[in-house]
Amino acid sequence: MRAPHEAFTDVRPATECLDLLVPPVAGAVRGWSGPVPVDEVMYVDTDPAVADTATLVETHGPWLLESSANCVIVAGKRGGVVTLAACVVPSATRVDVNGVARRELDARKASFAARETAIGATGMEFGGITPLGLPADWPLLVDAAVADIPYVLLGSGSRRGKLIVPGKALPGLPGARVLEGLGG
Repeated sequence: MRAPHEAFTDVRPATECLDLLVPPVAGAVRGWSGPVPVDEVMYVDTDPAVADTATLVETHGPWLLESSANCVIVAGKRGGVVTLAACVVPSATRVDVNGVARRELDARKASFAARETAIGATGMEFGGITPLGLPADWPLLVDAAVADIPYVLLGSGSRRGKLIVPGKALPGLPGARVLEGLGG
C-alpha cells in the first residue's frame, strides 16, 4: 500500500498549519495526547473543489482510495433521546447505519445526521469532517480496517486541506471504539 504522502507535493506537520485548521481541529492538534507523536499528524493543502473522495482520487491517483477514510456523523435515537456519534469508515464503503452503528449506540433508530446538525455540532465544514476535534463525549466509531491502515487520509475539518494520520492513532482518540464491519 502506498502512503498518501506520495500523492501531494506539500505535506507538513499539522502543528505547522494550525492557522489553516478550523478551531476544534487546531485545538485537538495543540492538545494532542494520542498514541503516536503529534508530528506524525500531517496536513496537506488541497483545493476545496477536489475535497470529495471521488474527485480527489480522480485528481491525485486511484491508489489513494485504499488509504482514504470518511468521517460521517450519525444520529441514534431511543425514547426521544438523540445521541450523535462519528463513524470513520474506508472511503470505498458506507457506514452500516442500521446495523453495526445502531447496535453500538443502543438506538432503536439511526440515520445520518442532517447537514446542519453535523456542521453545528462539530464546528467543521460538511465534506471535511474529521475525527480530530470532535466533542469529547461523543462516541467515535472506527472501522477496524481503518485502524489497520498505516497512514489514513482524512478530512481536516474544512473542505480545503486533508490530514494524514497513522491509523493506529485513531483508537486512541477520545471516545473511540474500534468495530468490525462498520463500513459495509
